[in-house]
Amino acid sequence: MWKFILRRVAIMVPQLLVLSVLIFVLAKAMPGDALTGQLENNPKMDAHTLAELRQKLGLNDPFYVQYARWISHLFHGDLGLSYIHQQPVTDILGQRIGNTLLLSACILVLTYLIAVPLGVVSGRWTDTWADKLIVGYSYVSFAVPLFIFAVVMLYVFGFTLGWFPIGGSVNIQLKPGSLEYYFDKLHHLLLPSLCGALIGTVGIIQYLRSEIIETKLKDFVKTARSKGVPESRIYSRHILRNSFLPIAAFLGYEITGLIGGSIFLESIFSYPGIGQLFLQSIMQRDYSVVTALVMISGAATLIGTLLSDIILSIVDPRIRIE
Repeated sequence: MWKFILRRVAIMVPQLLVLSVLIFVLAKAMPGDALTGQLENNPKMDAHTLAELRQKLGLNDPFYVQYARWISHLFHGDLGLSYIHQQPVTDILGQRIGNTLLLSACILVLTYLIAVPLGVVSGRWTDTWADKLIVGYSYVSFAVPLFIFAVVMLYVFGFTLGWFPIGGSVNIQLKPGSLEYYFDKLHHLLLPSLCGALIGTVGIIQYLRSEIIETKLKDFVKTARSKGVPESRIYSRHILRNSFLPIAAFLGYEITGLIGGSIFLESIFSYPGIGQLFLQSIMQRDYSVVTALVMISGAATLIGTLLSDIILSIVDPRIRIE
């Protein structure tokens, strides 16, 4: 098991290196540079001062020199300086990443709480009215874009009914650490979490339904039925146990998918996380923040893939590569 994990981690090292080169190249290919956004926000800055700043910050250095400096700082945990906020990028991310992780965790938990029972019901009682309703829900959630669904939910439950807050992560007037503070934070989380979960269940439902239907037709299930094993025991010990294998592997990919989805949710619900920061940084051309966030997202994707492989190897040791 440890050999398998170490081998997968070793493969990730060159992947991260290639990813860093691509991110840096794409950032340099974008129009303007790190000071362009600052120039637009400060019309009084003249061209001479701007040229001096570029020289001082090393923006006129050759590409390979800038990359070596950037990757060296990255290895030491220095993600650079935000030229818009005039703060280290690590400090800015530290203020927001907790909100994004909390939102992603809530979406992940709600997604599985909704999808797993629906997938089991749909797969076990195929072609019943319940199965048809669940499949219809899956088709609708697959067809509706997340940002449209989130806007509709915000309008109905936020603006019209007033059941949920329309923005922010918590009421700033509440005392941090108090019981009211945590309840209000949960209240702000519910609506964006439900939006992400209701749209994100389609993959798990379809995978689980297909696996259950396929497993029901296998020989070992027919043999158990012929021996008189109760149907409930067949489902719990044979069908569901084997059907959950791809769902377990799907967990790692779900974690990485939440990062992309949080960009839309945080922007629509004005939720102060790294997704909202990413869009703001692109609009303001704060490239040091953009490159840091893309690098973190890419690393999270590789880690999610590693988690999927580890989870699948734990659930089914037969596929483990020793």
